[in-house]
Amino acid sequence: MTESADPRVVFITGTSSGVGEALALAFAARGCAVAGTARDATRLDGLAQKITAAGGRFLPLACDVRDRESVERAIAETFAAYGRLDVAIANAGIGHRGSTIDADWDDLETVLRTNIDGVLHTVRAAVPHLRQRGGHVVILSSIVWNLVSPFAAIYAASKAFTASISRSLRHELRGQNIRLIEVRLGRVATEFNARRLGGGKRTSGSFIPEMTPEFAANAIVRAVLDRHVYVVNPRLIDRLIVLANRLMPDLIARFAARQYK
Repeated sequence: MTESADPRVVFITGTSSGVGEALALAFAARGCAVAGTARDATRLDGLAQKITAAGGRFLPLACDVRDRESVERAIAETFAAYGRLDVAIANAGIGHRGSTIDADWDDLETVLRTNIDGVLHTVRAAVPHLRQRGGHVVILSSIVWNLVSPFAAIYAASKAFTASISRSLRHELRGQNIRLIEVRLGRVATEFNARRLGGGKRTSGSFIPEMTPEFAANAIVRAVLDRHVYVVNPRLIDRLIVLANRLMPDLIARFAARQYK
């Protein structure tokens, strides 16, 4: 554990598993004080034990990112506990697969409220505190942000939102000494696919390899603490997919249709 006399404070949504959990561990290992959320705070007990056992500081918070007041309370508790806020990471998200027309409406609403409202709630609650010292807003997007994606259209559209608002907010916040980083991740070996709403698990024939949550988290931590970048896309293959989405959208859509239907 790297010691710091005046540690940076990092707030992360969705830290009960996957990339969020890996982010909490990685930032704590760099000497940051971490506040992490989950809808059920008891799911954070194991993470808290890992961080505190290594000499770090972790604040577990019950928070539903779909609920504006819940996010505002979590941010306020973070500030009350640590006296500052330096990094806010909108990580919580959920996937969906299936027909846009025939999908259960409650599933669609859950995806949109989590992936869109959750980002807005996090950013709007955090920025007033970040203005005091400056800092970072990190928004997790996806390589599907510009994908023509039959049978994954709702999820892709939600990530198009995060990509669009990231580009605009970057300019809004620049004059306030707040750097916005957009993270465009590809496939990660997490619970994400198993928890995805709609038509079940991803088919097994994907040609896109998975990265580990730790690989993704370390790339994000380096971007925040060590580098001056605006977009994080850790792997060459994912950057090539984003480019292919732009240059050959109909061809990529046919691959996506076979993958997600």
